Amino acid sequence: MFGSCSNLDEHPYSIIVDSSINENDPGVIHDFMGKAYIQLQGFYWTWDNYWDACEEGSDLLVMPSRLGNSYGYVTHHIHKWEPMAPGVNNAYNGCMTGIQYANKGLDLLPESAVKERAELRFLRAFYYYIIFDLIRNPPFIETMDFEPQWLPDQLGPAALFDWIVKEIVEVKDQLGTQKIFGYANRYVAAMTLAKLYLNRNAWLRGIAPADNIWYEKALAEVNDVIDNGGYTLADNYLDNSKADQKPNPESIWAFPIDYVQGRIYGNCNDQKAHHPAARAVYGYTGVALNNGSCAIPQFIMSYDPDDKRLGWTWAGGVQHRATVVNGVTIPNSGDPIALPGGAAEDDWAGGGVLNYNMEIHSADNPGAYKQEGYRYQKDEIVPGSVGTRGNDVNFYRLGDAMFIKAECLLRLGRDKQIAADLITEVRMRSFDDSTKAVRTVADLEGGSVYPYGVRECTSVGYNNWSRWIDIPEGGDDIILGGLLDDLAWEFMGEHHRRQDLIRFEMTNGISVFSGKSWFCKRAHPNEQWREYFGLSEGWLTNNLNLRQNPGYPDIRRD
Repeated sequence: MFGSCSNLDEHPYSIIVDSSINENDPGVIHDFMGKAYIQLQGFYWTWDNYWDACEEGSDLLVMPSRLGNSYGYVTHHIHKWEPMAPGVNNAYNGCMTGIQYANKGLDLLPESAVKERAELRFLRAFYYYIIFDLIRNPPFIETMDFEPQWLPDQLGPAALFDWIVKEIVEVKDQLGTQKIFGYANRYVAAMTLAKLYLNRNAWLRGIAPADNIWYEKALAEVNDVIDNGGYTLADNYLDNSKADQKPNPESIWAFPIDYVQGRIYGNCNDQKAHHPAARAVYGYTGVALNNGSCAIPQFIMSYDPDDKRLGWTWAGGVQHRATVVNGVTIPNSGDPIALPGGAAEDDWAGGGVLNYNMEIHSADNPGAYKQEGYRYQKDEIVPGSVGTRGNDVNFYRLGDAMFIKAECLLRLGRDKQIAADLITEVRMRSFDDSTKAVRTVADLEGGSVYPYGVRECTSVGYNNWSRWIDIPEGGDDIILGGLLDDLAWEFMGEHHRRQDLIRFEMTNGISVFSGKSWFCKRAHPNEQWREYFGLSEGWLTNNLNLRQNPGYPDIRRD
């Protein structure tokens, strides 16, 4: 015993500690940067994710409880989460992991590593932008060099907004203009600033006074992207949703996802949305797990029948088997998909075929039957076992910059025809008749054509539609309602809608998100605090420094 080693200094081999890191080693630098970048996949495409948080509580998409399968995002749809909806906690965890990797890299990197520090500072600010969008007032951590037992505090929404903007402004020029797939550059930073400025008045409603200067700032950022970025609109609308975004001239920033190399994360919309029999429609072998998400019928009603985005985005009606021609799989091009006999809800249309009905009974009273609701198919479903799992995320694209410019001009009340021309240019690829693509200033400034109001059927039985609840509200009172419609048709499934509904207001000053009803969701004008989510019970229990967001219960005090 006395002859054993008396030097008990720890020499860990399985973990990285500060003393073992050589900050001058490019491999170490790239390791931290890689771990910070990889969380772009994690916050966006874990199961229950940022995409769900943006889309499932909107007026476009719903995951109802299906009869025979109780799993659904019903509380999200009806805006009754307490205090979080599905997707928020996982998105927060992914972003906070990215922030911590970025912080650690910044703690170690010397000031001379200008480009690397700029990228890490941008990523850290970007993750805080996502968290701010969801929560407004999260715990704030700017370094990993803190004392044991230290717990973070909150900056407050206004101060955090200012910090995010400051960080991005300071590093934007240092990011450079080189386009390397998946990496941030000057134009990625400009798009993030434009999003921050565009939504600022809505996000800080009741905290800081609204000011048109923020639309001027957003306009300047997207003008930089449009005029200097060298991006062009893709020839085909669906190019923006292809699995591989590397060849797309419209893509400003994509998150690379590879099914083979990065199988932890991936787009699960093929599994989440479709009936199990729909695998044969697209020629893929993945499992359609949930037969879940589908289009809210009122949104389908809002489309122009000649708008090709309707069929490109949604699968509706009788579904057909994929065929293979010269080695190329062509979805939905063969014989109708036959269904096994048995449950009446699988045979509602007669003939025993897969036939998606536009109408849905309800979110949970009684719920939706198996073939109810048009299904999301905009993201490319790759034949074979991949499905959508390996799809890159096209997070920013030129069409988005053009829409932001148009919105800012309309809100500032100048160059309105330029705004209309920008929207028309984006729409041109979606109509065979170019005259149908034209949008006028009056169209964009007019009310929404979305038939808002409660619209559900509470009768039980697949073909029983006898008990309708129909309380129409319409969209004539929505300011810039026509532009809000165009945002929905163009950017469905591109993490837009929650921000848009919170930003657009009715003539009474209430946001569309809070003030309008759709499907089974009732308006909640007195609960505008639902425009952000609360802090979870676990966060509050583990950190006494944190204060719950207004409107939500604080278990320590209430």
